[in-house]
Amino acid sequence: MFARLFASRKARPHPPAAPPGTRIYAVGDIHGRVDLLRRLYAMIAEDAAAAPDQRRVAVHLGDYVDRGESSRQVIELLLDEPLAGFEPVYLRGNHEEMMLAFLEDPTMGPMWMFNGGDATLYSYGIGHQEGATPDERHVQLRRALQEALPARHLAFLRGLGLHHVEGDYLFVHAGIAPGRPLEQQDSQDLLWIREEFIHSTADHGSCVVHGHTIVPAPDIRPNRIGIDTGAYFTGVLTCVVLDGHDQRILHT
Repeated sequence: MFARLFASRKARPHPPAAPPGTRIYAVGDIHGRVDLLRRLYAMIAEDAAAAPDQRRVAVHLGDYVDRGESSRQVIELLLDEPLAGFEPVYLRGNHEEMMLAFLEDPTMGPMWMFNGGDATLYSYGIGHQEGATPDERHVQLRRALQEALPARHLAFLRGLGLHHVEGDYLFVHAGIAPGRPLEQQDSQDLLWIREEFIHSTADHGSCVVHGHTIVPAPDIRPNRIGIDTGAYFTGVLTCVVLDGHDQRILHT
C-alpha cells in the first residue's frame, strides 16, 4: 500500500536532494514500541548494507516515550544499541517535552498522563501512588520518577535537538510555522504545530520531514513528508530513506 501511494505522487520540478554521498534514514514516532524499533533497525541495517561506502545518517524524529509499554527500553536501545556505522541524530518530540516538564513541575501531571505518560511511568517501575488528592499523587509520582530515572536517560532527554538539516531536507518533530525562517521558528511550533503546517502548500525552502500527526500511510508531498503512522497502536513504524533525489519507505 505504501509503495503504491508513494508512486502516485507527482515529482517536483526540482525535487529535494540529500547531500552527495549521503543516505539518510528518518524514523517516525516510536512511542514505547521497542519491538518495532528493533525490527525497523534490522531493516535499515540490511538496506544500508547495499551502499557500504556512503555516509549514513539516522535521524529520529522524537516521541520515543508514552503510550507504548516500553518507553524505558526504547531509550536504552537508542543509547546502547545505535545503528553501527551511522551518525545518529535524536530530535525532541512533544512527549519528551511533557516528560521533562513534569520532572520540573508536578502540575503538568494531568496533561502528561492524559497523553500516555502513565505508560512511561510503568516502564520505569512506577505504579499508582497513594495520596489524599490528585495533586499530592502527582507530587509523589514526580518524586518516584526523579528517583527511578537513570542520570543518562535524563541527560539524553535534555540533550535532544529541535531540528536538523541535511541537504534540501529539514527534520523536525511536528513541523514549522509557514512563512517564517528557521532561525525565527518558535520551539512550540517545532514540537506541537499541526493544522497550519499540515494544510500549507507553501514552499518552506526545504522539504520538511516530520512526525507528530498520525497518517494511515506516509504523506509525501512536494513541501513535506509525514511519517508518523501511529506505531503504538497500528504496529507500523515507518522510516523514509533519502538518497540523492530518491525517496523510499521502509516500515514494519
